[in-house]
Amino acid sequence: MAERWAVATAAEGDGARLVPLRPDGLPAGPVVEERDLVTAVRSRPEVDRWVWRSTFDSYPRLLAAGVRVERCYDMEVAEQLLLGHEGRSGEPRSAAAALARLRKGPVPPDPPPRAAEPGAQSSLFEPRPVPLSLESLLEVYAEQQRRHDASAHPGRLRLLTAAESAGMLVAAEMNRTGLPWRADVHRQVLADLLGERYAGGGEPRRLAELTDEVSAAFGRRVRPDLPADVVKAFGEAGIRLRSTRRWELEEIDHPAVAPLVEYKKLYRIWVAHGWSWLNDWVRDGRFRPGYLPGGSVSGRWTTNGGGALQIPKVIRRAVVADDGWRLVVADADQMEPRVLAAVSRDPGLMEVAGHDGDLYTTLAARGFSGDREDAKLALLGAVYGQTSGDGLKNLAALRRRFPAAVAYVDDAARAGEEGRLVRTWLGRTCPPVSGAAESEEAGLPQDDETVSPSDLSGARARGRFTRNFVVQGAAADWSLLLLAALRKALTGMRAELVFFLHDEVIVHCPADETDAVAAAVRDAGALAGRIAFGETPVRFPFTTAVVECYADAK
Repeated sequence: MAERWAVATAAEGDGARLVPLRPDGLPAGPVVEERDLVTAVRSRPEVDRWVWRSTFDSYPRLLAAGVRVERCYDMEVAEQLLLGHEGRSGEPRSAAAALARLRKGPVPPDPPPRAAEPGAQSSLFEPRPVPLSLESLLEVYAEQQRRHDASAHPGRLRLLTAAESAGMLVAAEMNRTGLPWRADVHRQVLADLLGERYAGGGEPRRLAELTDEVSAAFGRRVRPDLPADVVKAFGEAGIRLRSTRRWELEEIDHPAVAPLVEYKKLYRIWVAHGWSWLNDWVRDGRFRPGYLPGGSVSGRWTTNGGGALQIPKVIRRAVVADDGWRLVVADADQMEPRVLAAVSRDPGLMEVAGHDGDLYTTLAARGFSGDREDAKLALLGAVYGQTSGDGLKNLAALRRRFPAAVAYVDDAARAGEEGRLVRTWLGRTCPPVSGAAESEEAGLPQDDETVSPSDLSGARARGRFTRNFVVQGAAADWSLLLLAALRKALTGMRAELVFFLHDEVIVHCPADETDAVAAAVRDAGALAGRIAFGETPVRFPFTTAVVECYADAK
């Protein structure tokens, strides 16, 4: 029996046509017709991998019917990765567009992204238009296999495509399962922080009080939620501000600073995770955002709604396990430095990263007179390009002791400055123009406001971006393999993956499964390291907490 089948839903109705595939991707038997996708997949549990147009189209229908797929090949995921690898990022990546390019016809634009609908279980994953016939799907699939073979490292890029496709399965499952969320706890947190709400939707009591305090400090009415008004008020007080970021405010000696900083913190909670958010996004004790694997240039996940990747710690009090269940919260320890060791193949850094203990402490003992902070600043400075002042001195020490590691990110920065394509270890590609770059990916300092893409213009800024991209992107690729391995390890258990954030994963499980889940996370991390980077001394340990409430994990 062939290990993979291609399946396409009918252009009209819910019929499905499918065919077994040979290892080279060509049909291995006759086309089979079924009345619908669910019947087609459910009746073939022996199939190891399904080849389809889009996981966001196919998998939610299967999940709704209680059908789980082990593996898939997502054609639109593959197209996006291949376009990037070929230096064509930004071109339409739908299967219909891929078919049009192959047939040298007019290429249709991608459909606009659908915003996840608040409170919906699977709105992000509803079927998209423009279905592909089975014959067209096979045509595109064969061409994608050829393009994989023509890439710089075919095996690696195939692995990346498989990993990103697995990430789509995990995302669909997590969006359906949802993160356990206690609405009553959330409301109490808001009441404690913000006070009661006033009629008409105005600011809650505590924000109104802080507004009065800020205004009193300036001697006139000031709107703390308007940065221009705040900057003007400080200017009138003889204090020049470039922005209203917290770190800049806290350098000022003025009575308005303390209430203003407090206001900004609470205002963000009110706007991003207040009562309206709770009413919109939490249903039946679960929070279900629209996870988007590979939603950023580096491959990091984003969400299509709900802000799941920016849940403040105080709001995490509402993330509470079901009765008799626990949350296993696992953080990868110093992931990016360990990834740098693996991809650079620096012997010294691989030896440092070959232990489960604190990497920076070990690094400090090897070359920074035991000063952990200097060692950390040096390594992060190399990765993020923050090399001024003491960072420059520390980087010189790092370069002497770990030349291959520093050369790896230096080469990536140089390639970025010269406008060349820059790729992760597995082949995820940063486009020549980083217009879509995000400030967190560029390694820029984070604070209350994000840095706009225009701040990243210029060759030097792009070099700084690509310096970090080769490490952060490779870490994102490793994370996909971690999720795939963990998902497989949890098969047969009641445990469920419910949350993922860059280097952190949460599994919701019965109390008697916590030990097995923690072990599965550790094993999955080690396996992901071997699959992604080969056999190296580098270890990928986790700090794991078993808690009833997410806020107690850190």
